[in-house]
Amino acid sequence: MKLVTWNINGIRTFRGGIKKALDSLGADIICVQETKVTRDLLDERTAIVDGYNSYFSFSRGRSGYSGVATYCKDSATPYAAEEGLTGLLTNHEGAVGSYGDQSEFCSEELQLLDNEGRAVITKHRIMCQDQEQTVTVINVYCPRADPEKPERKQFKLQFYKLLQCRAEAILKDGSHVIVLGDVNTSHRPLDHCDPSDIDDFDENPGRKWLNAFLHCGKQEAERNEEEPDEESQETSTDPIHGGTFMDTFRYFHPTRTNAFTCWSTLTGARQTNYGTRIDYIFADCQLATEQFVAADIMPEVEGSDHCPVWGQLSCSLLPSSKPPPLCTRYLPEFAGKQQKLSRFLVKVEQKSIQSEQRDALPGSQEEGERRENLNSFGAGNICGKKRVLTSDSVVAKGKKNKTINTSSKPQGSLLSFFKPKLTNVIPSTVALARQCESGALESRPQLCTSSTTETLIKTKHLTPQPREPNKGASLVFWKSVLHGPPPPPSCKVHGEPCVLRTVKKEGPNMGKQFFVCARPQGHASNPEARCNFFAWVENRK
Repeated sequence: MKLVTWNINGIRTFRGGIKKALDSLGADIICVQETKVTRDLLDERTAIVDGYNSYFSFSRGRSGYSGVATYCKDSATPYAAEEGLTGLLTNHEGAVGSYGDQSEFCSEELQLLDNEGRAVITKHRIMCQDQEQTVTVINVYCPRADPEKPERKQFKLQFYKLLQCRAEAILKDGSHVIVLGDVNTSHRPLDHCDPSDIDDFDENPGRKWLNAFLHCGKQEAERNEEEPDEESQETSTDPIHGGTFMDTFRYFHPTRTNAFTCWSTLTGARQTNYGTRIDYIFADCQLATEQFVAADIMPEVEGSDHCPVWGQLSCSLLPSSKPPPLCTRYLPEFAGKQQKLSRFLVKVEQKSIQSEQRDALPGSQEEGERRENLNSFGAGNICGKKRVLTSDSVVAKGKKNKTINTSSKPQGSLLSFFKPKLTNVIPSTVALARQCESGALESRPQLCTSSTTETLIKTKHLTPQPREPNKGASLVFWKSVLHGPPPPPSCKVHGEPCVLRTVKKEGPNMGKQFFVCARPQGHASNPEARCNFFAWVENRK
């Protein structure tokens, strides 16, 4: 059994085809975050992938924001699936259940925590050592604490608390639990490219929550003793944490440095590996120690500002014979139960309409909606026939009426209404003049007289073409009038042209522009990284 988690930074990351991308990851369960797709924008090609069954959670408040999805191979079909952590978004029989004690949260707070589409839960049957068990996979995209919005910091901490409450409740009810996704907090100093640059690194509330949520037991301590170095000595001095979950990557690689999963695209930090590790696969301690055989990151996979993280288990999956109701293939727009807009824009054969009417269940709401949709075509045909009959009857009575046969004469394009009309000019004269202008009558100069051309010019039917101005002179003129921006300065260390940036943070300098070194951001000790050159752009008058 193999799992992969990846913050894809938009479902369009799969430019080469979503099935090809999923197959390339080679996993049974693939959890993606930040899909940035809402229910109304989800297309069939993304929702229904051959060989997979998918489960989506959407943001209810903002379009193109947040969102997670879990793709399971048909051989890993879950028997239960649920959107969100609270249970408020679940109204079907295939729910996961086990919600724990939510008394610390008010009803409005619970609704808001699930309103941004940040969690999908799937429950699977697995075979471990000839014994059938269950494992629940919680795919999450935890909020980011915006320093300029204090309320988001509290929102993030409440989401952490709700996530822990739900995960521990499912574990208590007898199922193994895997929590994976973008947690948006780097846990240890060796999970950050430059922890010394952050004030009170260990005092961060998100790191304190991770310390309580994760377990640092004998296995990690033994590994630290086998590979002693500065990081291992630092880790070994940390207190033993009593959390119920383990960071599977650190279980197998407790001292690996520069193992990051997220980099800033604005500064090109991926080129210098100046990033953070904020994407994880957490598993309950028993599952991590007994069934996980490997876990690692995939920094070589590009397409997003994050890279995938994978975990391998020795147990095998037992697929359900039928996907749970949350599966996207059951959505009305994909199951054929809902009329699509495209159906109203194409011609529908009468035979297919009659067959659909025969197949529909009598008296059902579905039949009523379908009949109402189809009658819109029928009504139009009836009205059309009435118009034809009325017109024919009027002609029979002897009244004069003009009829337009649209089938014999195609309608002109919109541009034809803006072309100048030739009036008071003999058509043959116009044609003759145009032939004279093109040189087609050189063999018959007596027909191409100056009087004919002058006559047409006076009537504004032929406009003499002006001579093209000298492009070179025009370019020199405009360059002398319009001064372009000054060339960027060169940084002092590398002597290379700098790049222009704009301050976007609110404050007295918001909107001001400045120059910095064009190289990617990196550690100060890296000679290939960006130097500390900085210069404000002077306001030109």
